Formats: sequence, structure tokens, C-alpha cells
Amino acid sequence: MTQDQLKIFTGTAHPEFARQIARAAGQRLGSAAIQRFADGEIGVKYNDNIRGRDVFLVQPTQPPADNLLELLILIDAAKRASARRITAVIPYFAYARQDRKDQPRVSITARLVADLLEAAGADRVLTMDLHAPQIQGFFKIPFDHIYASKLYVDWFRSHPIRRLVIVAPDVGSTKLARFYANQLNTDFVVVDKERERPNRVRAMNLIGEVDGRRALIVDDMIDTGGTFVATVDLLLRKGAREIIAAITHPVFSGRAVQRIEASPVRAVGVCDTLPTPQRHLFRKIHLVSTAKIFAQAILSIHNGRSLSKLFVQQSRA
Repeated sequence: MTQDQLKIFTGTAHPEFARQIARAAGQRLGSAAIQRFADGEIGVKYNDNIRGRDVFLVQPTQPPADNLLELLILIDAAKRASARRITAVIPYFAYARQDRKDQPRVSITARLVADLLEAAGADRVLTMDLHAPQIQGFFKIPFDHIYASKLYVDWFRSHPIRRLVIVAPDVGSTKLARFYANQLNTDFVVVDKERERPNRVRAMNLIGEVDGRRALIVDDMIDTGGTFVATVDLLLRKGAREIIAAITHPVFSGRAVQRIEASPVRAVGVCDTLPTPQRHLFRKIHLVSTAKIFAQAILSIHNGRSLSKLFVQQSRA
């Protein structure tokens, strides 16, 4: 397909990020009117002709639920406007932590979201750093999963840190930590957590040694920041010399930013997959742009090229 067949649109969840992606892809951001009616309902109308076009809709789906609903309506409107292909570009895929039935009478909301996207008419999904990568199996449509770790690894390779050790803040992050360790030619440790309830940890144990070393915590998100700060404190008690972090999604619920700023962590890198208010960018929190990597992925999909040639794959770790 030619470049003039490519159209990138955004919802209202993170429009500045969509503009950066379009700019990096050498495209003009498409025009769509999104309105809220007096009763709170959402209406969408594409101002550009998208008949037969390859349409990419950029919208993270973080709460409130209107962000997800708006994406579904954007997809439906594009389908009814005869778009040739519709790709939902979801930088942050919300509800990914609800990926299994871990107690009686609960929903598997990640599967529900997958069903909703397909029912709305999405032909493809592009996202970054799913909390639970197995969610890709919930979809019957093509699903492209890219990684912020490529950006962080490139940075740490060009700014090497002596006596570095990678930290998986929970067992679920072990594969990610092993990937970093392999790419940066170092080793990793794992924090074993016993959770009392969501966002509350009962006990923590460290598997591995960090004494006298600089620790790099790697994870897909920080939510309330409580368990993150507890991990920092544990590493210091075990003798870590300095602690930094490389995080993808800055969810930052509640007092997360204040907890991070008050903690002994030296610096926390976070990506722009979610809108991050200027008031959250304090001394210790540094924003990393993922617009270029999303633009490369969009162009690869549009032109029928493999994404594996663009990104380091954690599956090889």
C-alpha cells in the first residue's frame, strides 16, 4: 500500500502522543470529531475520507471507562465508513491484570476487552508491554506486541553502569529481568512477594545477591507505588549501593509520585504510553519517548514488513 493510504487518528485519551507518532511516521494526524452529548454519551464522526484506507487508531484505555468506550466507537465508526483495515493502537492495555479467574465469582476482564475490540470491528491490535503477555491468546485477530525494553537497553549500553544487577520486582517479571541481564551482560535477582490483596504486600524475600552493587528495577508498570517503594527499601537493606528503575507504564494511582519522590531510589524512567501530567515529572521521574518505536511499528504493519527486524524480542532471552 502507498503512504497516502495510511491514516492515523486519535481519541481524547492521549492526543499529544498520537501527534508525536504521526510526526515520527511522516504523516498528518487525521481529523475526527469526538463529542460528549449532554447526557454523557459519546459521538464520533471522521472528517477525513477513510474509504479503503489503512486506519490506525491511537488510544490508551486507562480509566475512566470512557477511554475504552471511545476507542470502541472509533473502531465502529471507521468500519461503517468503509476503512479497508482498522488497527487499534493501544499504548497501555488496561484491565490486563484481570487475565485469569484467581478467586471465585470474578470476571476475566482482559478477555472481555479482547471480545469487545473484535466485536467493534478491529482487524488488528498493536500494544506495548502487556502486564500478562498470554492475553495475546485471547484474540482471534493479529496482535503485535512491542517492548519498551529495546529503548532502555540501547540507553544502558551507551551509558554503561559498573557492577550493575537487574532486579525483577516479582516472579512475573523474571523473564523481563533475564532479558535485560542477557542484553547487558550481567546477572539478575528476583523479589519474591506474598500479596495480601491488590496493591498490598504481606511479605518480601530477595532471591540473589545485591550487596555493593547498583540495582536496576525493571517492570511493566508502577501503580500506587507502595510495592515499588517496599522493593527499594528491601534492596537497600540487602546492601544495594544505588537503585534506579526502568518502567514502561506510569499508572501512578493515589500517592504514587509522592512515594517515589520520598523514597531512596535515585531515578525512575517511565514511558509516555500514558498521559503524564507535568506535576508528576519531579526530580526523580524521567520521561522516555516511545513515539518513534510506535511509528516504526505502524509503518511496518502498513507496508507488510516484519516487526521482528525492528525490535529486540524478549522471547529470545
